[in-house]
Amino acid sequence: MEEKVYDIITGQNKAITYEEIMEKLDDEEKDELTKTLVKLANDLKIRVTNNGKYEKFNDTSQKIGTLAMNAKGFGFVIVDGENEDYYISKNNINGAVNGDTVIITVINEEKHEAVIRKINQRNLNDLLVGEFYRKDDKNFIKLDDDKLNIIVEIDDENTKGAVPGHKVVVKINNNVSKTNYYNGVVIRILGHKDDPGVDILSIAAKYNINDIFSDEVKKELEKIPSEVKEEELKGRRDLREEMIFTIDGDDTKDIDDAISLKKLENGHYNLGVHIADVSYYVKENTAIGDEAYSRGTSSYLADRVIPMLPHQLSNGICSLNPEVDRLAISCVMEIDEKGNTLNSEIFESVIRSRKQMTYKNVNQIIEKDVTPEGYEEFADTLKEMHKLAKIIRKNKIERGYIDFDTDEAKIIVDENGKAIDIKKRERGEGEKLIEDFMIAANEAVATTITYMDLPFIYRVHGTPDEEKIRGFLGFVNVLGYKVVANLRTITSKTIQQILDQLREKKEYPILSNMLLRSMKKAIYDSTNIGHFGLASKCYTHFTSPIRRFPDLTVHRLLRTYLFNHEINNETINYFMTKLPQIAIQSSERERAADDCERDVTDMKMAEYMLDHIGETFEGVIDTVTNYGMYVELPNLVEGMVRIEDLDDDYYFYQESSYSLIGKRTKKKYMLGDKVTVIVDSVIKEKGLINFKLAKKGDKNGNKQQESKV
Repeated sequence: MEEKVYDIITGQNKAITYEEIMEKLDDEEKDELTKTLVKLANDLKIRVTNNGKYEKFNDTSQKIGTLAMNAKGFGFVIVDGENEDYYISKNNINGAVNGDTVIITVINEEKHEAVIRKINQRNLNDLLVGEFYRKDDKNFIKLDDDKLNIIVEIDDENTKGAVPGHKVVVKINNNVSKTNYYNGVVIRILGHKDDPGVDILSIAAKYNINDIFSDEVKKELEKIPSEVKEEELKGRRDLREEMIFTIDGDDTKDIDDAISLKKLENGHYNLGVHIADVSYYVKENTAIGDEAYSRGTSSYLADRVIPMLPHQLSNGICSLNPEVDRLAISCVMEIDEKGNTLNSEIFESVIRSRKQMTYKNVNQIIEKDVTPEGYEEFADTLKEMHKLAKIIRKNKIERGYIDFDTDEAKIIVDENGKAIDIKKRERGEGEKLIEDFMIAANEAVATTITYMDLPFIYRVHGTPDEEKIRGFLGFVNVLGYKVVANLRTITSKTIQQILDQLREKKEYPILSNMLLRSMKKAIYDSTNIGHFGLASKCYTHFTSPIRRFPDLTVHRLLRTYLFNHEINNETINYFMTKLPQIAIQSSERERAADDCERDVTDMKMAEYMLDHIGETFEGVIDTVTNYGMYVELPNLVEGMVRIEDLDDDYYFYQESSYSLIGKRTKKKYMLGDKVTVIVDSVIKEKGLINFKLAKKGDKNGNKQQESKV
């Protein structure tokens, strides 16, 4: 409707009246015209003339965008399609808050400065997190998000018993007299701010990640069995005598994938990927199923997991624990000596995992040919699996698979949840083996349903924007490196070639991360556009139904199409309507979980560095801005050296070389430079770490701590 009305208005050479627009609409569309015109005007697509006619909006000084506030009171408005954001001074915010959709008027085009004229839509979340306090005999919430310049008052009857110092979740009810003055209700007390674990729960609550399950869910759990019954095996292929086992991290409790391998007489491999049949237990239109949809994913936050499914399922009957019967959906593939999947079979099964293996022990076997105790009967199979994994990976790389191989931090905490160490996560051959096998199964499942031309949910990854890749190459050129790449047609091999040309450069880890950030984000979609990063024409997520709702949805689809053979117009229409919304919800919850995990990691890194204020470390400059530079330590802790703290000279930011240059000394700080820093200050709650550059004689001599970090 909006598009049609817009085309009617902009298709004229003059302003058009309301009646003239009505004449061009069908009868059923006319009732929506007024609402549509208001929406188009609010979105700055059309404007109303002085004599009440409608025409295309052409005032380039006015724009619509999203406000991103800074804690200091100023902000920036992000306008779709424009490379540079508009600066809004504190005096020109005019009551808008972080996240609002606003209309701005540009007041200085050269400096990209604007003033907010109108709040088009207040995008304030209903649920906010903060600390309860009292002032002047009234109750208030100090919000964790200091970018939200609002005041929240709580009436005495709505405190839920909170006392000063409690971290709470508050529901915003309404404005009270002033634009940014709100009334709220405490709906949950997370605990005292100093209690162990409350710091993580506060961040989780900010992203609407709930660590408790409803009474309705708990009631349904009473009917969930603790073990597989004999009558449940009817129609399933019995694989309990097969050599099937799992490989996971040392502390994994929610095990949803197991593997098996046989060598065929023709020299090919018979690879089995056996996934927990969660959809057998978690049905649609149940409290458990609805909660899984709402959560979308499990969240892995430092020392804890906030699961998508209750522990009775995720760690119990659905987890492929060793030496017990478990229901599964198996994908068995025939793979040739070049890594091509020739055919696959997907079926309901019952399995009994022989062993719960760990990556650490598997890597001992396939990397060092050392067999830990208890692994003797599996060693030969694991070595054969390793051969196949290398064949599959080579095949993927040849077709264009991109491996950015980025580092990831692992936070080590004590019994009270306090960060006591930070290490890089290990990614050995065992981890790669499981990744390769899961990708093969995901592709096989997606290909099967795609050939059947049925509604499905895919994991898709779009082609990156040419402009962003050119911008990255321009940056690389500034560093003095020449990279040859054909950008007329960007393929995954193009990105491969760029990475290969940079691999030996000292800044490679930084540049690899920058290139990764210039790519689009993989999402879920009911329309298949392929997966650019994997160089896959057809991909889905099938292998983690315990912790991802899209995988659970894929299992439901497999049961409907392949096992129950329910392929009719009613079923197809149902899923064509339902799957797009599932894809949107799943993508949104994945983003929330990722953002939450990043915030928790930043907060725990800051907590760890609190004990190291004043100590000296070696690091590498990984970002340079006009307000300072970020330095990354070997354990991936990142802190900022503010430009005002470079006190040996006046430094200015040279955008053309992405560097800070001393006006008098001409000293230059660039990306990839090694520097020695002192931990100056830390704000745990905000996840902020500030460094200062060390001077001669500043080292504190704590060699043990330096080597640890």
